[in-house]
Amino acid sequence: MARRRVERLGEQFRREITEILQREVKDPRIGHVTITEVEVTPDLLHARVYVRIMGDEARKAEALQGLAAAASFIRAELGQRLYIRRVPELRFELDRSLEHAMRIEQLLREVRTGGDAGSGAGGAGAGDDQPTSSDDG
Repeated sequence: MARRRVERLGEQFRREITEILQREVKDPRIGHVTITEVEVTPDLLHARVYVRIMGDEARKAEALQGLAAAASFIRAELGQRLYIRRVPELRFELDRSLEHAMRIEQLLREVRTGGDAGSGAGGAGAGDDQPTSSDDG
């Protein structure tokens, strides 16, 4: 039950933070930021806010600085909107899941293209080396 509550709260935070960034925060560094997920600790003291930011690494660093500067304002807004006595401390982090998924896909493509020649011979040979019940006896 507590776990479901924490997950629901994380989703509420994600929606509200998105709206706060779009309508309330006027910092130009926080232009095209997408909140992808909010993970709240079970004790509700901390929340990791995962963000996707378009642009190069310098642009991402600048946007993260803007988010860190706005964190106390965002916390105050969350407290007012959600009627929560204690709002978790917000920590903004880059969501690298898309980059990670693309890297895995690239590695899988390399394995498929580089491994096709070897897997054909190795695949047939590997099965032949295994003893079967008819070989035993």
